[in-house]
Amino acid sequence: MPDAANLYLFIVAATLLLIVPGPNMAFVTSHALAHGWRAGFAAALGISFADVLMTALVSAGIGAVVMSWAPAFEVLRLAGACYLIWIAWQALKAPAATASGQPQLASFRKIFARGTLNSLLNPKALLFFMVFLPQFVSVTGGNVSLQLMFLGALLALIALLFHTALGIFAGQLRGKLGGGKIARCLGIYGFAGIMAALAARLLFLDRPL
Repeated sequence: MPDAANLYLFIVAATLLLIVPGPNMAFVTSHALAHGWRAGFAAALGISFADVLMTALVSAGIGAVVMSWAPAFEVLRLAGACYLIWIAWQALKAPAATASGQPQLASFRKIFARGTLNSLLNPKALLFFMVFLPQFVSVTGGNVSLQLMFLGALLALIALLFHTALGIFAGQLRGKLGGGKIARCLGIYGFAGIMAALAARLLFLDRPL
């Protein structure tokens, strides 16, 4: 286990990184605005599950092997962008409203899978874990792989708590907007727009040197 000083710095750094607006924050917020706070929680859970999976890849050394293959970054980048565009298209072509005039709700399982895949198909997310986690490993803390898994699990937990709170807030905002025109725009067109913007962000990513 990392020493107390490294652990404290890790928690502070992880919290500060989460506060900075980014694609995960947009992903959770857009789902909560479109489908309610439970959707925000499902997206948060999917993102944290992906965090654990990427930690396992880094801990086992697989992440370094994958990213050492030159086309890997491009493959993940393009696959992630295509997936986000597909989500946006599905949102636009789905029935715009139910009998009550509200956007059709997506299932918890589907949103969880979206959150997981969105993170796994982001090459910078894997690179982030490869660079960020090892900085807080203690040379006297025992098995390095176990330390990495512990740090990754802790990061996933912190992210889950933060994104869940964000999803609840966005879900409450959705409730206050009610069923009017603003809510429908945020629910369908706003959601599709955010997914398309995230896809564009991936398309224009440059591979770090």
